Amino acid sequence: MVQPREAKAQQSGARPGEPESVAKERESGVPTKRKSTTKEGGSRKEVRRTFKMLREVWLNIGVEKIDTHEGVMIKALLDSSTTGMFMDRQMVAKHGFKLQKLERPLMVKNVDGTVNSGGAIMHQVECNVFYKGHMERMKMDICDLGKTEVILGIPWLAAHNPEIN
Repeated sequence: MVQPREAKAQQSGARPGEPESVAKERESGVPTKRKSTTKEGGSRKEVRRTFKMLREVWLNIGVEKIDTHEGVMIKALLDSSTTGMFMDRQMVAKHGFKLQKLERPLMVKNVDGTVNSGGAIMHQVECNVFYKGHMERMKMDICDLGKTEVILGIPWLAAHNPEIN
């Protein structure tokens, strides 16, 4: 029996509308070069920059609510390719952090270039973050992070410049 292209893509792990080759590339994390055609009919080389992390760096941090000073210890992903600081929507709901509505939504894309499943960022949380005896107040954007509870990106790295073995 012949299956529609969408059914084959779903079985292979591809997202809707995504070719199977792109899904394999995304899952393997290996960058590939692909040719794409321009409107004029010429061709150009397009390099997809989807690299598998060589090593994930996780930090044990404390996150404390500003209003009640209740805290929780979590593992945060330190990610030098992330342009902000993010907290997972489910974690916010589970621990009852107070949401602050943003003036305008922020579009967010995942590392692989796809639009985040939770859509635009509409809220942020202000909290105290504790790491190795240091405390600082910070604002984190709320989005869907999957199994990750917090991602500390470039702003945190720039401010702290940690030594990583």
